[in-house]
Amino acid sequence: MTGQELRAKFLQYFKDRQHTVVSSYPLVPKNDPTLLFTNAGMVQFKDVFLGDEKRDYSRAVSVQKCVRAGGKHNDLEMVGRTARHHTFFEMLGNFSFGDYFKAEAIQYGWEFLTEVIGLPRDRLYISVFNEDDDAFNIWANEMKLPRERIHRMGEKDNFWAMGPTGPCGPCSEIFIDQGKAIGCGKASCAVGCDCDRYLEIWNLVFMQYDRDASGKLTPLPKPSIDTGMGLERLAAVVQGRTTNYDTDLMMSIINESAKITGRKYGKDDEVNVSLRILTDHARAATFLIGDGVIPSNEGRGYVLRKIMRRALRHGKLLGQKNPFFHKITSKVIEDFKGAYPDLTGNSDFIQRVVLNEEESFSSTLHFGTQRLEEILEKVHKEKLTSIPGEEIFKLYDTYGFPTDLVEETAKDAGLEMDMAGYEKAMQEQKVKASASWKGSGEKEVAPFYKEFAQNSPPTEFDGYKSTEGEAKVLAILKDGAQVDSAKKGDSIEILVDRTPLYGESGGQVGDSGNAFNDGVQIELLDAIKPLPGLIVHKGQVTEGAVATGDSLTLQIDKPTRQNTALNHSATHLLHAALKEVLGGHIKQAGSLVASDRLRFDYTHFSPLTEKERGRVESLVNEKIRENIQVSTNEMEIEDALKEGAMALFGEKYGDRVRVVSVPGFSKELCGGTHVSATGDIGLFRIVSEGGIASGVRRIEAVTGGTAYKKINSEYESLAAIRSILKAPTNEELAKVKKLLEKNRELEKEITSLKQKMVSGSDSSSEDDIRKIGDTSLLIKNLENTDAKTLRTYIDNAKNKLKSGIIVAGSVADGKVAMAAGVTKDLTHRFHAGNIIKEIATIVGGSGGGRPDMAQAGGTYTDKLDEALKRAEEIIKATPE
Repeated sequence: MTGQELRAKFLQYFKDRQHTVVSSYPLVPKNDPTLLFTNAGMVQFKDVFLGDEKRDYSRAVSVQKCVRAGGKHNDLEMVGRTARHHTFFEMLGNFSFGDYFKAEAIQYGWEFLTEVIGLPRDRLYISVFNEDDDAFNIWANEMKLPRERIHRMGEKDNFWAMGPTGPCGPCSEIFIDQGKAIGCGKASCAVGCDCDRYLEIWNLVFMQYDRDASGKLTPLPKPSIDTGMGLERLAAVVQGRTTNYDTDLMMSIINESAKITGRKYGKDDEVNVSLRILTDHARAATFLIGDGVIPSNEGRGYVLRKIMRRALRHGKLLGQKNPFFHKITSKVIEDFKGAYPDLTGNSDFIQRVVLNEEESFSSTLHFGTQRLEEILEKVHKEKLTSIPGEEIFKLYDTYGFPTDLVEETAKDAGLEMDMAGYEKAMQEQKVKASASWKGSGEKEVAPFYKEFAQNSPPTEFDGYKSTEGEAKVLAILKDGAQVDSAKKGDSIEILVDRTPLYGESGGQVGDSGNAFNDGVQIELLDAIKPLPGLIVHKGQVTEGAVATGDSLTLQIDKPTRQNTALNHSATHLLHAALKEVLGGHIKQAGSLVASDRLRFDYTHFSPLTEKERGRVESLVNEKIRENIQVSTNEMEIEDALKEGAMALFGEKYGDRVRVVSVPGFSKELCGGTHVSATGDIGLFRIVSEGGIASGVRRIEAVTGGTAYKKINSEYESLAAIRSILKAPTNEELAKVKKLLEKNRELEKEITSLKQKMVSGSDSSSEDDIRKIGDTSLLIKNLENTDAKTLRTYIDNAKNKLKSGIIVAGSVADGKVAMAAGVTKDLTHRFHAGNIIKEIATIVGGSGGGRPDMAQAGGTYTDKLDEALKRAEEIIKATPE
């Protein structure tokens, strides 16, 4: 039975038992600041379990893509070396939200494994929490399982909690006996043993308690079920494989990795490990990039980079000198496109990101090698026997330089590795990273909002069709606390049963407006959406008083709403235009839709060329001129996706969604407010385009009257330039080009003159050269000289001195530049890189280089002479 068949059978089994099939959640969890990545099937249902979100079903089933890369769940260094450690895996799960409980969950689990999959009953074993008599009795009495195959275990193994407080409960795990041959051989070997004989395949969690801060357990009014079973692990059991890597889910990728690297799988243990790492990490990289994660030096991007660079390192161990990893991700996409169709549309982008990281890593190895050479020189100079652990960690953390490559170099140099120091530095960094991780930036929802949402129906939003409506005040908050009433001058938050004001979400800012009746006037400054279905109005009482239970008329600020609608519809047109001009890899990575502007972040590696920018802008304005009617429809999310509607990365959707379409051009899932026809937008103008992160670009634009003002301002500026240049219309560009070319020629002449001056015979006269013992020293402050000319000066001075040390510096364009040179005969005593590195801190900068040549930059222009003086002190203090 293939992995694809197991996926399908699992979903169908639970669908036949009235479970709603729910698509996999993105690997970047929405609205959960505690998680780097989605690491379990229950993540997308967390708010449902907590009671903060209501769904229109009480049973669900999913196949969830998961990533675990570090922390308590996974040790990255073990991936590829054990049978079942992975960074990426798929989790099968069925869920009950106050519907069925232990008896049905146990029955479903047993029935699926024994009757649908056909696992032998006599090889299945069970664990239950030692105090959970209900679960024990269900297994023994209803499932007819021999009692000796049911094992009671402690809280560590069989009690699950969402956190220190909140929903929790006992769990029951299903194990399969894989036989004595792969066990530890001990007489005490049983369920719970660390060996591979008794393999856990399914965990059934019975959420039946609410734990408070004191540890007290209170039964939940509606107990729930959360189960999880690794697809790869199940496939290994069904297909009779001793490792997950040998299943059909991975073997085709392993074979492709072997083909690409020219190696054979199964012949050599270390080659096997490397091929497994390439396979696992290619799966993780493919899905993470597909869900919008880009390699970087922080947060999720840093974890992805670490995974990819570990794979690239193992590729090099297999002899790969040129980029290869992107070819393996292509195979991953081919294998998984049936289960995850979105991978196909992102194929080009995924491979481009991977190729870019491969090329970047080559550069990393180059600079890391240079730094390693400097460290080795220092180690030999100080007559150490090992490379300091802190230096090994810096190479790894700062340069991404693999520790095993350091180890190889150390062996060649006859040195040991201070791995204890490395581990200490690593642990210190983990503590710092843990302290600095602020999550995804989502704000913690106030307890009052959660409680209100649990006990009240959702706020009814009337704003798609109405700009004014009657509402009843359900609650008033002042300074975060609930109050019965508020008077003139009070800043408040009010919650009502229905509203025409749009609550901030999906990138669109919240509406502003007014609320009033005969006895009160309230200026509504903002509308927010702290939880799905809950709209909160922030405002100030300007006249009279308001109390809970009052009826109010709510009005939106119509001009502001209209301008916001222009920008939101224009954002959809921009998204579609970028896809058409740049390619299908374009994905939204963030947005802001306000009344005066729009901001759109998207995945792309290079800046827009002037031609591309012009095509995008022209295409959007073309669709505006066509005055296409904008349509909105509500439908099931699965139907919307089948029709080609774009689901935006990071957004959290319900089972029924609103689809906004510009027929023939754009179709997106969107809850925002829009124009009736594209012609209402009037005009679209890109204001700026630039990079904000690795692989992520940002466009800022304006529409309507604001766009007209922008273009008019640009025209006025052009007219002023024309006047200054005294250039006829349409000849401005030619005249500017001519002026710039002349300016470049003059700059070259100036540079040439400077170089001639500093390289002249007087630049290193006898008066400038000092003797420190037998060593000649030349220290010079060259005014208004650039870094390139400084280096020329150093080279010329070294040639003239034949033997000596030269340190020179200059202040130009408000910055400090310094350089140092040491003639070859003195590099055994003096290191230009070390000298320059120390004096660079004085001018507020950094630098370094080789023993014979180094340079630095800084910003403290008034400290140059002090830095040059310090250079002389360092040289004087150097022992013979």
